[in-house]
Amino acid sequence: MPRVGIAFRLVHFVIMGCGRVGATLAMSLQSRGHSVAVIDQNADAFRRLDASFEGKKVTGLGFDRDTLAQAGIEDAFAFAAVADGDNSNIVAARVVRETYGVQNVVARIYDPHRAEIYQRMGIPTVATVRWTTDQVLRRLLPMGATDEFRDASGQISLAEVDVHADWVGHPLRHLERASGARVAFLTRYGDGVLPDDQTVLQESDVVHVLVRAAALPEVERILTHAPEVTE
Repeated sequence: MPRVGIAFRLVHFVIMGCGRVGATLAMSLQSRGHSVAVIDQNADAFRRLDASFEGKKVTGLGFDRDTLAQAGIEDAFAFAAVADGDNSNIVAARVVRETYGVQNVVARIYDPHRAEIYQRMGIPTVATVRWTTDQVLRRLLPMGATDEFRDASGQISLAEVDVHADWVGHPLRHLERASGARVAFLTRYGDGVLPDDQTVLQESDVVHVLVRAAALPEVERILTHAPEVTE
């Protein structure tokens, strides 16, 4: 689906894990013009990268400081831990967040029961599902609004919308009133939530709205900015 959103400057990304998700993520980021470094403890894993990959390939552990330094972590805009183990992913994500001050991190997770714990540590997680690469990329590169589905006429869109942090704590009806969109559901700690009139937006919630397709850019503009009036 096409993405609607603001353009981001070209920056550096570090990815731990060169499996299918890591390799696809690296090539996708490179195709957008960004610089990329991929870390894997198995050098053979780098064969998953296309021959056109121009970034760094660093053999080592993704939570080892020397390895991270070789990957350029001190200059990184974001870090994705998408290796095969939950523990190594979360340890690497915490090291990068707490030691190097990289705020934009995401960890792939296999055990959904751990997701809430990691979210409370401030580490966004993505479950291992068929759309993992798109979900990781979205959390590394927030793009405003993602068109997820349209009805047969093409006039009604179901879209995932990035929401400004200042909306946290507001009832969803305030978002609806300001934007004119209808909140269809939330993704909260990996679970789907059907909101009611009393549902309040929480930190790390992912918001999915129903909106007329032509109005999506305006909905994006409103919700990606702080609310004008605090109710």
